Amino acid sequence: MKLCMLKKLIREKLIIQQSEILLYLKSQHCTLMVSASIRSSQKPNKDGIRSPKIPGSALDHDNIDYRESQNSLTPQHKIKRAMTKNQDIERDENSLQEEIKVPLISQEKRDGNVENGNGSELQIKEERFMVYLSTFVAVCGSYAFGSCAGYSSPTQSAIRDDLSLSLAEYSLFGSILTFGAMIGAITSGKIADYIGRKGAMTVSSGFCVAGWLAIYFAKGALLLDIGRLATGYGMGVFSYVVPVFIAEISPKDLRGALTTINQLMICTGVSVSFIIGTFLTWRALAITGIVPCAILLVGLIIIPESPRWLAKNGNEKEFEAALRRLRGKSANISEEAAEIQDYIETLEKLPKAKVLDLFQRRYLSSVTIGVGLMVFQQFGGINGICFYTSSIFESSGFPADVGTIIYAILQVIVTALGATLIDRAGRKPLILVSAFGLVLGCLLTGSSYYMKEHGIAVNAAPALAVTGILVYIGAFSAGMGAVPWVVMSEIFPINIKGVAGSLATLVNWFGAWACSYTFNFLMSWSSYGTFILYAAVNALAIVFVIKVVPETKGRTLEQIQTAINA
Repeated sequence: MKLCMLKKLIREKLIIQQSEILLYLKSQHCTLMVSASIRSSQKPNKDGIRSPKIPGSALDHDNIDYRESQNSLTPQHKIKRAMTKNQDIERDENSLQEEIKVPLISQEKRDGNVENGNGSELQIKEERFMVYLSTFVAVCGSYAFGSCAGYSSPTQSAIRDDLSLSLAEYSLFGSILTFGAMIGAITSGKIADYIGRKGAMTVSSGFCVAGWLAIYFAKGALLLDIGRLATGYGMGVFSYVVPVFIAEISPKDLRGALTTINQLMICTGVSVSFIIGTFLTWRALAITGIVPCAILLVGLIIIPESPRWLAKNGNEKEFEAALRRLRGKSANISEEAAEIQDYIETLEKLPKAKVLDLFQRRYLSSVTIGVGLMVFQQFGGINGICFYTSSIFESSGFPADVGTIIYAILQVIVTALGATLIDRAGRKPLILVSAFGLVLGCLLTGSSYYMKEHGIAVNAAPALAVTGILVYIGAFSAGMGAVPWVVMSEIFPINIKGVAGSLATLVNWFGAWACSYTFNFLMSWSSYGTFILYAAVNALAIVFVIKVVPETKGRTLEQIQTAINA
């Protein structure tokens, strides 16, 4: 009997010990899980140590109350409590794992979001790096354009003296640049459509390099004129293909600012040529014109082709690869790619456009906007005022060299400011503010000539003339100089972009020639009347922009076409 009782007690003792061991292991497991949860969300203390315990909890086996309550229990109560706790712990463990899992997942998501938040700027920069690089390479062509345009002014006397050129021969050297640019404008669209935007920039760079070398080695008027004609042709192609390429590769939120850099770099090229031409020989200045072309040719090897041109020509794999490079490896390009493809497929159903097709009803709005802006840009007087700034300053009694330096610096600064505003303020507001400034500048300058001719406040006339010219140049640089090129690159459907872009560029160059050619004749007719006439043209530009030109800010090229044709 005693032996049976002893065996029973031993068996109960073993069961109690096993239950307590099981309870301990379970509780320790839960404690570790809770500690892990705490560590995942808890900040370290000042010593950098996280506490894994929950003091005073039922799971803390170092707690005094817990030990005393365990010692006071009978074996039967211990068994029952152990079994109950075992079941409760299993239940609690499952629920605790779920509760721990959710916060950990949420925390992981939050951490991921924080990391993405902190790294979003870096990620955006990485995704847009290729767009920025491609734009930089392309605007080397714009800088080359400016170098060509600004070359003749500081080198006139030196070239005439070294090569014994007559005034008529040097005048031909200066004006033949415009004729070369007009030829380049006529062919630029076809070249860009046939061999691509990169191919067109390569051809343009080749002509510029050949032209600069011809000028450098010139011993007489013939080679000098051939070189000038070649650089003019390169300018004409650059003037079309650079803004079009930038518009086609840029995301919609950057397109305006990046396209405006085209005009900024033209201004920079002109200004740098003015400045360094004062201390370099005319042959050395010609060599500096090769530098941007060389950078462009090397850069074209690295950057991708326009995705829209690739899609238009059926190069589907190359199209997706180019778009992926421009938008970044992690970017979702499916929506943009589908939109471009759908638009291209719609255009493929239409016949290839010719010049006469531009005047069909469905294209008339785009052509009117693109060509109209070029007309108002040039016939508002910019090239006449630009080419004869020095004489205007001299005739008004202001030092010509000081005025020219102020003119060049102001042009670059205001153009850069316009580039930062174009995607914030929009295209139309910038053109309208610019046109109002042009009207004001013309009226101020015209008033100064009127006062001088009629003997009214003669001492104030020079200051008024200088103020008017600087207001005019600042206003032109703020909007009318760059924005028409931006809109031209956006406004034409891709199936007529080559033909329509060539027409708009040709009109621009013709306007530049006509304005510069007629300026002296108009000034001899009436100096103040000339500026009143320019003011009237710029006032008409305000009406044209308000009534006809749409806002293209924040829209894809395909959305712009939908809005125009609606």
